Order: sequence, then C-alpha cells, then structure tokens
Amino acid sequence: MILSRRTLLGGVAALAAMPARAADYAIRPEAIGDGVWLVRGADEPIAADNGGAIANIAIIATPAGAVLWECGPSVRYARALRQMAEQLAGKPVVRVYVSHLHPDHGLGLAAFDPAIVAALPGTIDALRAEGQGYADGMYRLLGDWMRGTDLRLPGRAIATAEETFGGRTLRLLALSGHSAADLALLDPQTGLLLGGDLVFHDRAPSTPTADLAQWRAGLDRLKALPHGGVVPGHGPFDAGGMAAIDQTRDWIDWLEAALTQAVRDGLDMVEAGEIAIPDRFAGMAAARYELQRSVSHLYPGLEARLLPRVDGAG
Repeated sequence: MILSRRTLLGGVAALAAMPARAADYAIRPEAIGDGVWLVRGADEPIAADNGGAIANIAIIATPAGAVLWECGPSVRYARALRQMAEQLAGKPVVRVYVSHLHPDHGLGLAAFDPAIVAALPGTIDALRAEGQGYADGMYRLLGDWMRGTDLRLPGRAIATAEETFGGRTLRLLALSGHSAADLALLDPQTGLLLGGDLVFHDRAPSTPTADLAQWRAGLDRLKALPHGGVVPGHGPFDAGGMAAIDQTRDWIDWLEAALTQAVRDGLDMVEAGEIAIPDRFAGMAAARYELQRSVSHLYPGLEARLLPRVDGAG
C-alpha cells in the first residue's frame, strides 16, 4: 500500500478538523492458530480517522519470545503492538519481520532495536532510497498519529530460508510482484501462510510498485506451497487458504486485461477509471478507489507499449 496524491490532499484537509492529539490505537488480537494471533487492519485507504492502521499484523508466540509479522504505520502503533505481543507471549519481542517497503507495514519499526528487525535485502535498499518520502507523506496525512516516528532501517537482511526461535521454525520466502521484494512466511506448526501484500482478500489490491507478471509468479508459488489458512496483507483471514490467493490473481488478471482494452479503445485515464467493475468483485472494499489508483500506476506504461510513436518517412 502507498499514498496517492488525492489521499494526501484529503488528509491535509482532514487534519484541520482533528483534535490536538490523536486517539490511541486499539490493538485487538484474534487467535487464528496455536500461538498465532491476527490484528486486523481497517479495510480502508490510509486516513486520519484510522491512523494509518490498515495493514494486517500477526503475532506468533515462540519459546524464545514473541515474533511480529509487520509493525504498522507509526511508532505509537508499534509500541502498543509490542505491549500486546509481550502480554500474549509472556516474553519480549525477539523478531520483527517487515514484508515490504510500504509505510503502513513497516514505519513502526522505529519502536524496536533495529538488530531484531528483519527484511529482505531489496526491501532494505528500497527503504533507504524511498523511505523518507513515504515517512514525510504519512506525516502530512496523519499528523499527530505519526509523532515520534522517524525512518529507521531494518538491521537484519534476510539471507536464509528459515529461522528458529526456541524450537519453533518459521519458513521465509523471498518473492516479488507487489513490490520488488516481497517477503512471505509459513509457520509449519500451524500451516498458516502470511502473505504480506502479495495477497489481498475482499479488499482490492493496490499496485503502486507492482510488476504484474512477477506478482502472478509469486501467487503461483504461494498456491503450490502446502499450507492451511492465509493471512493476507489486507482483508479478512482466509481460513481455507486458497480463496484469497485466487481472488488476488483474478483481480490483477482482470485489471491488466481491462486497462489494456481501455487503451485500445482510446479511453483517457479519467474514462479508464470509470470502467465497469465485474459483479464478482462487488464485495471488495475500495474497488473503485484502487482501480483509479491503478490507472495512474499502470496506464502510462500500457500506452507506451500499445501506442508507440510512429515517425513518418522523411
């Protein structure tokens, strides 16, 4: 997930109506497996009334301590999350995984010692190059929610396929597609798959840094992996383990085909953002919003490929 210009401008307007200090974040864990809890994000765009807490978070209790999957949009959120995780696990947080570069998933890492925060090398590189811009945008949008949040980089580059914490082994998958570096995690003890933003469920996928071909390949790998339920980056828990993966693939396949046809039909970007969305996506949160954002992300490249410049003979 990433901020759009329209979202930022709307946030600036919303700040004028905000109280001097934002309310506290509510961390409400839901048990989804043996020693695993889900903290659901709001199925909405990043906005002042949700404090940017829109990404799903997972807490895993291990004999060595609590493991966090994502750490949210701000240091205030991450501190509340850490308190809850340590209460559930009965031990300190020993590892924080950040799945990719987008700010709703990882800006909260400023609440932790960077030495325990792990991400793929590509994610660390992307945060180094682009993270300050994301942080600045979140401040403009969310105001006091972001107080004390400074950009910090994960201190641990993931270079292994698994990590073990006191006997509980977690498998790590280095993929891409939603971004240039997307981490997924499989907990063999429960069979739960944590998909990050490679997987959305009943919430339209976002595409600001997407490579759709790589995204399809990543989804194919996740689907082929023996697993149980799936925690998507956004949207409700998929207890069956396949619906969210299939739905995400269906959306990005439809999206690319629909925007390709829109270019061929000569639609401009405004018109393309108003095309009909199939009935099978009617229950998806933020569908029109993400379609219009995806037009801004993908349309220029499609136009360049499908409508190449043709010079006349001199």
